[in-house]
Amino acid sequence: MTPSPWTLSMAALTLTGALGGCGGAGGDHPAPGRDTAAAMSADSAAPAAAAGPSRVEGFQAPESVKYDAELDVWYVANINGSPLDKDGNGFISRLKGDGTMDSLKFIVAGVNGVKLDGPKGMALQADTLWVADITNLRGFNRKTGMPVASVALKGSKFLNDVAIGEDGIYVTDTGIEGTKSGMGHPGPDRIYRVSPTHQATIAIENDSLAGPNGITWDAVGRRFVVVPFFGKTIVAWTPGSKTPVPLGQTKGQLDGIEPLGGTRFLITSWADSSLDVFDNGTVTPVGTDLPSPADIGVDTKRKRVAIPLLMENRVEFRALPGEKGAS
Repeated sequence: MTPSPWTLSMAALTLTGALGGCGGAGGDHPAPGRDTAAAMSADSAAPAAAAGPSRVEGFQAPESVKYDAELDVWYVANINGSPLDKDGNGFISRLKGDGTMDSLKFIVAGVNGVKLDGPKGMALQADTLWVADITNLRGFNRKTGMPVASVALKGSKFLNDVAIGEDGIYVTDTGIEGTKSGMGHPGPDRIYRVSPTHQATIAIENDSLAGPNGITWDAVGRRFVVVPFFGKTIVAWTPGSKTPVPLGQTKGQLDGIEPLGGTRFLITSWADSSLDVFDNGTVTPVGTDLPSPADIGVDTKRKRVAIPLLMENRVEFRALPGEKGAS
């Protein structure tokens, strides 16, 4: 694989020891609510179908994968260049439910009024696919791919993941910026809240977030669970609180997180190229040999998890833990 600016930047970041207001909005204003993909039950979703390929190639720095249970499709966010540059060449692919390619460039910067620079984490809310895009939160119609909203998050540096809470949309800011040697982490470490009327505010700013990367809503605890890239402690955070609550230690360099039900969560770690189950403070590896594993997605019908391997330009599918064929 030819090294991309992202590859070189992340390699520099890892090796240098760094590891260790609202803008304009337009279009639809969907009501707050849980991520529709996470909320969709198997009975109300599209009929179950056989699983497809175990890996799909041909992406350009795929950072995030999101499953849409109602439409039975996957969305894949492609950075396609530097994760920090507002270069206007990001795109989102769409896969069929079984993982086969439907449209490599379903949503493309510069087409149909789309603005996308370095798309990363995604969340579904009603008919809107929300995408973290450096310093903006972009909204697209999940069926047509047409842009419906764009919200600038004032003061943000590196928006990374999106989750739907009970009172709005929440977006992590990892606090990364470009340096002469590649990328650095000066902070601040933040989580933003975007209201149903698209007003953006800083919900929490706290060093203990340690470069917040993945975020997901914990329906059981009615709180968010956040994984850090620059720390080793997974934390829980309740909106309105100024202090996250430590949940347990990991090897660090965490990226994606998805709930499995109850107290169990799937997480990915760049530290050992793994997919793990995190449960009540205990980390159990369930998948290995996954270099640069980014923001995962889960299909509960086929019992599969999709893992974007950012530096490898591919997405891998593995069986969910506990199911036959799990790694």
